[in-house]
Amino acid sequence: MSQSGQKGGFFGRILGGASETAAAEHNDVERAVVDHNAPVPVNNIESAEGVAGGEASEAKQGWLSRLRSGLTKTSSRISDGITGLFTQQKLDEATLQEFEDLLLQSDLGVETASRITERISKGRYDKGIPPQEVKKILAEEVERVLQPVAGCLRIEDQHKPHVILMVGVNGTGKTTTIGKFAAQYICQGKKVMLAAGDTFRAAAIEQLKVWGERTGATVIAGEVGADAAGVAFDALKQATAEQYDALLIDTAGRLQNKQALMEELEKLVRVLGKICPSAPHDCVLVLDATTGQNAMQQVEVFREKAGVSGLVMTKLDGTARGGILVSIAARYQIPVFAVGIGEGVDDLQAFDAREFAVAIAEA
Repeated sequence: MSQSGQKGGFFGRILGGASETAAAEHNDVERAVVDHNAPVPVNNIESAEGVAGGEASEAKQGWLSRLRSGLTKTSSRISDGITGLFTQQKLDEATLQEFEDLLLQSDLGVETASRITERISKGRYDKGIPPQEVKKILAEEVERVLQPVAGCLRIEDQHKPHVILMVGVNGTGKTTTIGKFAAQYICQGKKVMLAAGDTFRAAAIEQLKVWGERTGATVIAGEVGADAAGVAFDALKQATAEQYDALLIDTAGRLQNKQALMEELEKLVRVLGKICPSAPHDCVLVLDATTGQNAMQQVEVFREKAGVSGLVMTKLDGTARGGILVSIAARYQIPVFAVGIGEGVDDLQAFDAREFAVAIAEA
């Protein structure tokens, strides 16, 4: 197979994508090793046999606690700001302007910030408003933005296989996310294949093989520098012949320029269409929550080039700038399939708008 692109710093320079060293890439492989028997999130699985109600409830509470902890950077800034602004006796224009600036600095976006500020100000000029009521309104308005985009990446039975193209800048956790989805689908009794379409990085290929070994998914891979479209073609041909339920295709995120990105993705989609005209059935963009406004730029580029059908936001840890998801939802209305808070197989869960809103507002 021929190499279809060259390594470059386009996303590192323009989109703020991570610039990984070879050592870091090998560390990614080490972190990809998971326990095959590790629990899989019950809210992403249609049937969770053997999980007692009490255990499921405890796991759910543990997830919510970790999500809140992961959004600490955003929620603390907002919470502290609200407490500082709304303890004064009366509400005035200066206070509202400071509050709107606070929301903008937290990446919530102009539309959402304006709507929240307007709602708080309505009928309250020269009156006081308790900080807790402000947080309640904030949570309600954030949920209002997020609820229409809350979704779940489901395997459709009419497709054999259901082809999922995973895209995103290197460093977002794309390959790890593929492995986690594979683990969940296999837990649902699905027959899953993974295709190592990020042929620029040896670490990405090896990492996907590790996930295949740990989950029981079949992995199709070529050599480093191989034609990614060729790998995808071989994978879909075999997955179709052997009646796989799902085929998840990894892709490169480090390309030299926008033209190279377009050509790589267009070629891959074109090749898949030779076997299945409707493939890919989903194109999922993986975003790193720590990158803030850079995530917005990545959505713009990949939406234009790849026709993104849904998002996954990873790395919702203590350094996350989670407010950007609200801004993305308000502007693009792209479904959010899942959010991730760690490296473990159970650290990726279906997106819940209310949980996320409450965690941001600490309401």
